[in-house]
Amino acid sequence: MKRWVLGIMMVLLLSACQNSGLGHQDERGMAADLKQAVVNTDNSGNTGGEKPASKPWQHIKKPAESVLKQTLTPLQYKVTQEEGTEPPFQNKYDKDKREGIYVDIVSGEPLFSSTDKFDSGTGWPSFTKPLVPGNIVTREDKGWLMVRTEVRSRYGDSHLGHVFPDGPKPTGLRYCMNSAALRFIPKEDLEKDGYGEFMKLFEKK
Repeated sequence: MKRWVLGIMMVLLLSACQNSGLGHQDERGMAADLKQAVVNTDNSGNTGGEKPASKPWQHIKKPAESVLKQTLTPLQYKVTQEEGTEPPFQNKYDKDKREGIYVDIVSGEPLFSSTDKFDSGTGWPSFTKPLVPGNIVTREDKGWLMVRTEVRSRYGDSHLGHVFPDGPKPTGLRYCMNSAALRFIPKEDLEKDGYGEFMKLFEKK
């Protein structure tokens, strides 16, 4: 399948979901369709590849700017593509206490877990550490007349937020993220959404 065809499929899927008002079931179905499309398309654009990708997000090609503008909400685009910041205390996951994991809104790569989430009092969802460190990229950010450490996703190349050295033990770090850059997967949906490997985080000991 040509990459431009895959791009059109993504636009149609995401646009349809956004126009109908995304509930979790619709959002999950959209993600599953996109995941399957990526699995069936290798890096050369061929379908029916000999080795399906075990981690679909590792093979995703970042969509073109025009596609992202049509598939993301204005706030999601501003945050992930233009290094924007959503309003504190007025975002989706700041006070969310459900068990599950947070993935990149663009690529679906797993980023953080509710087991490492804490109330930092800053108004944004905060975590002591990444769920999969290899999916996190940091770089120096000298914007706003200060020096901070920006946090981005490796495969989606989305701006997520910043990390600060004022978090609680055991890491002493505060990964201060934007809800608009994340999609939450409840623990009861991990298996069917393709993230079953993380179920062990929520098993009773």
